Amino acid sequence: MFRPEQTPSPAAGELRANQVRKIIHIDMDAFYASIEQRDNPELRGKPVAVGGLPSQRGAVCAASYEARKYGIHSAMPSRSAITRCQHLIFVKPRFEHYRAVSAEIRAIFFDYTELVEPLSLDEAYLDVSVDKQGIGSAVAIAKQIRDRIRTDLQLTASAGVSINKFLAKIASDLNKPDGLSFISPEEAKTFIEQLRIEDFYGVGPATATKMKSLGIHTGADLKTWTQAELTQTFGKVGSYYYRVARAEDNRPVNPNRIRKSIGAERSFFRDLSQIEDMETALANIATEVSQRLQKNKRQGHTLTLKIKYDNYDTITRSRTLETPIEEKQILQIATRLLSLHVERDRPVRLLGITVSNLIAPQPYHQLTLNI
Repeated sequence: MFRPEQTPSPAAGELRANQVRKIIHIDMDAFYASIEQRDNPELRGKPVAVGGLPSQRGAVCAASYEARKYGIHSAMPSRSAITRCQHLIFVKPRFEHYRAVSAEIRAIFFDYTELVEPLSLDEAYLDVSVDKQGIGSAVAIAKQIRDRIRTDLQLTASAGVSINKFLAKIASDLNKPDGLSFISPEEAKTFIEQLRIEDFYGVGPATATKMKSLGIHTGADLKTWTQAELTQTFGKVGSYYYRVARAEDNRPVNPNRIRKSIGAERSFFRDLSQIEDMETALANIATEVSQRLQKNKRQGHTLTLKIKYDNYDTITRSRTLETPIEEKQILQIATRLLSLHVERDRPVRLLGITVSNLIAPQPYHQLTLNI
């Protein structure tokens, strides 16, 4: 169906009106854990979890492939991870260092195209329909990028190449880790028809279960549904399902992708049982959120409070204002939501604040009265 590392015919020069797009999705392999193994040779070949210690009630941020063999994955409580692998090695995250390495990787991307859309520190889309070096072949470009990441940074990346973002994203998962896969225009529709519904990008476990209950097990099954039926059953996202079932995805690679939300959260070494302690914790979190908003030059209209109890039950509660939320209002709104919705007889292990519906800061104009 797909052809790993097979190079399509080159097509250098400007993108013609009838020319298909050439999209690459690059996904670093176990990024945080791989950096730690690279920087510390003693960790190589061993199960590594980047995250908080089990004794500190931490969670796994990333797991090496050696750790994944034991079923360890990101967001898993560290206490659960250590029960699955007694010799698991925990490493404290170094996010500033990961950001610096990510910047080095993106510098490589920019040698080939300015159309780079980062999704996170460890993955990005590239549109190489017209590449800077006139290589023409998207697969050849992806291979060069992977080779440079390996040679220059001693890290590995998986790449997917196809005619749109949806297919490129799926292709990058086909040959992980350290692989390259290409879904050609001619193969795209047949490939999607045979794809299991749980492997569709954008279909989560709950949606996959619902689809299967409706007789949708593959892309071919999904394709039999009309757009009206899908939107009626799944809401607005139904239109997306309708298009990708036909291998259609016209979303551009957006180099100016704007963050949808900014937030921060804290897990506590000991559960918080007193509302006063929770309010103190929220004050610290609100300060961090405010600083991040200023750094990113953003304001927002919606604030969401996240509460995770000691048994990992989690709730979120939001409030939206017509005007942008001011710095002083972040803590006020979060504290109010806490007082209204927290169950005071249940210990809290984590609190978080997120601001969304982001906009650029509105300039302040002083009103003057001319007499």
